[in-house]
Amino acid sequence: MGSNNEGKVSVNAFAAFLGAGENEEISQIELSELHPFKNHPFKVIDDDKMMEMADGLKNGGKIIIPGIVRPLLDGGYEIISGHRRKRACELAGLDTMPVIIRNMNDDEAVLEMVKTNLDQREELFPSEKAFAYKMKLEALSHQGKRDEGGTSDQVGRKLETADIVGESGGDSKNQVRRYIRLTRLIKPLLDLADEKKIKFIPAVELSYLTVKQQEILLAVMNEESVVPSLSQAQQLKKLSQDKKYSKELVHAIMVVAPVKERKVTIKPDIISRYFDPDTSEEDIEEIICSLLDEWKQRGGQRR
Repeated sequence: MGSNNEGKVSVNAFAAFLGAGENEEISQIELSELHPFKNHPFKVIDDDKMMEMADGLKNGGKIIIPGIVRPLLDGGYEIISGHRRKRACELAGLDTMPVIIRNMNDDEAVLEMVKTNLDQREELFPSEKAFAYKMKLEALSHQGKRDEGGTSDQVGRKLETADIVGESGGDSKNQVRRYIRLTRLIKPLLDLADEKKIKFIPAVELSYLTVKQQEILLAVMNEESVVPSLSQAQQLKKLSQDKKYSKELVHAIMVVAPVKERKVTIKPDIISRYFDPDTSEEDIEEIICSLLDEWKQRGGQRR
C-alpha cells in the first residue's frame, strides 16, 4: 500500500480553482488503492475519448484535474470524482493518479460525486442522469431531515428539493422526476433508452409498468422486432392501470399494420411564441402531445 505522503504537492492557485481548500494537497495515490464509488451511476466506457485520454498519458501527458477521493475504513480510498481518469491511467500503464483527499459523510460524498460528474461530462446517458438525480434527491432529503431535527416530511422535502437536483444538469423539477422514473425500468429497456432505440418520453411511460409487465413487453419486442412509440407506451400504461395487461393485448398493441410515415416540422419562430427558450425538447414534445390528446378526445374537429 502506498504512502499518503508520496508525491504530495502544495496546493496552488490552480488547485484552488479546481475546488481544493486552503489546507488541501494533491497526492499521487496508487491505482490499486482507488476504489469505485458505491452504486456509481456514471458509465466508464473505453470509447474514443477514453482512448484519446490514455494515448495522451502514454505520450507524456498529465492528469490536469486531480480526482477527489475519501478514505475508506478498511483502507484505500473511494473515488468521488475521477473514475474515467483512473481508467485512462490504467490503459496508459501508469501506477498512480493525482487526487485530493477529503473526509466526507455518505450524503456529502453523493452530492459531490453527482455535481462533479454533471459539471465535467458533456454527454450523459438517460440512465446516468436518472440514477444520479435519484441519489442526489435522497441525499438532499436526508440532509433536510437532519437540519430540521427529523421533523420534516420526507415526501414534502423531495418535492421542495427537486428544483435543486436539476440545477447542475439544467433540468426542471418535472424533468428531474421523469428521469427518476427511468430507474424503475428493467435493465434491457433502460439500455434501449440509452441507445435511443426507445425515446425518452415513451420510456418514462413504460416505467409505470410492473417488472413482470415490462418483461412481457420485452418478450413481444424481441419476438416481433418492434419498439413502442409514445402512443403505444401510453396504451400499455393504461392497460396496466386498468388491470387488463396480458401478452395477447400487448401483442395486439405492438404489432400493427404499418402506416405512412409523416414528418412534420414546426418552425422555430412558432415554437418561440409559446415556449420559453430554456424549455427542454422533451417538455415541448410532452405538452404538444397532451394538447393533441385533448383535441382528439373532443372529436378532432378543426375549428
